[in-house]
Amino acid sequence: MDDALLMADADARAAHYLDSVATRRVFPDQQALAALREFEEELPVSGYAGKSTLALLDTVGSAAAVVSNGPRYFGFVVGAALPAGAAAERLMLAWDQCASSFNNSPVAATVEKVAARWILEILDLPREGAVGFGTSATACAIACLSAARRTLLARCGWDFDRDGLSGAPEIKAVVSDLAHITVIKALRILGFGTARLLIAPTDDHGRIDPAQMPPLDDRTILCLQAGEVNTGEFDPFTALIPRVRAAGAWVHVDGAFGLWARASSQRPPTEGVEDADSWTVDGHKWLNTPYDGAMAICRDGDALAQAMNSDAAYATASKDAQKNLTLEFSRRARGIPIWAALRSLGREGVGEMVDRHCRQARELAERLRGAGYEILNRVVINQVLVRADSDEQTIAIREAAQALGEAWFGPTVWQGRPAFRLSVSSWRTRDEDIEALAAMLCRLKKA
Repeated sequence: MDDALLMADADARAAHYLDSVATRRVFPDQQALAALREFEEELPVSGYAGKSTLALLDTVGSAAAVVSNGPRYFGFVVGAALPAGAAAERLMLAWDQCASSFNNSPVAATVEKVAARWILEILDLPREGAVGFGTSATACAIACLSAARRTLLARCGWDFDRDGLSGAPEIKAVVSDLAHITVIKALRILGFGTARLLIAPTDDHGRIDPAQMPPLDDRTILCLQAGEVNTGEFDPFTALIPRVRAAGAWVHVDGAFGLWARASSQRPPTEGVEDADSWTVDGHKWLNTPYDGAMAICRDGDALAQAMNSDAAYATASKDAQKNLTLEFSRRARGIPIWAALRSLGREGVGEMVDRHCRQARELAERLRGAGYEILNRVVINQVLVRADSDEQTIAIREAAQALGEAWFGPTVWQGRPAFRLSVSSWRTRDEDIEALAAMLCRLKKA
């Protein structure tokens, strides 16, 4: 089979899968999971034809895929891939560009520069900022926090690039007691040490309490949240950020999904977040781009570019080249699907999608509250945090729902007790899907 026929076969199989997402089990059944044993082959000596490999991947793999690209997946704030973003990614893969600089890929550099400008506009963040398109909020947080530490040390007269950390002034990091694990991971990788993190207590909604903020100075990085992962709440930016900046500290905001509220009528809780120094946000969550696309955004573009610089004698580039704004040197053009999603939706389309999901989340919460569930959060955006009459019933309902395969959502723990979290974030999710989820949960509570 030649290249064109193999690609056509892949496109046909992909189209068939997409046509079926509304009717597939959201989580594979035991038969599909057991069939995964077919992948446990010995490394072939001479290799199989591409058609054979693709057929195995489709017949066995598609059946065992979680249908997060469908309308009834409510776990982990995962958005389905918009057709425009997915199609752009397929063409981008055909180009097979190393999108590190203009010299390596003029088209990637040009499109990603436009995407960066659009991101700053739609999120209404400082237009002079730099945007690096990385793999995830974790990788992007590492980039932003590296820039933060390097900048604070430079203000102390310390040359981090030359002298490293040995003997350097200590830079402290302050995090919420509900900080997302990816922020903790980024800080741990950077050597901050979890036992040395300063913890800011939160209120009943999961927001940092300004009255209990640890002391801040010009050697401090404060990590705030735009969208706490369980409640969807936002730290009080207007109360915290001016105070932090007055102390000379650096403010980083983990806005993996919550920052997208700024593109909609749900913007009010985000007011003041634009005064931070750096932000991370995912495309593959609420913007509904394909996976492996996130953004590191830094007010001081030079700070990010200097921290991430990877120029070499054989590969120099401008300071805003993506290889000088992200962890990756050889990289795919992750900004292209983000550009395609923004171009296909426009400002109005992004706002409508975010508003629709927030409305659906509120309506879902009301239905469940009416059925006797305890709704544990205020449902400020798209997260619904739920508990049944007892811990045992909460767990049993979640497990029963997962076993049915009609929808999928995951467990969590809130204030020391089991709960489950319903995240409404897929462009495919219609009001009928929300109604079906509510009806199923109401039946399971009565069972």
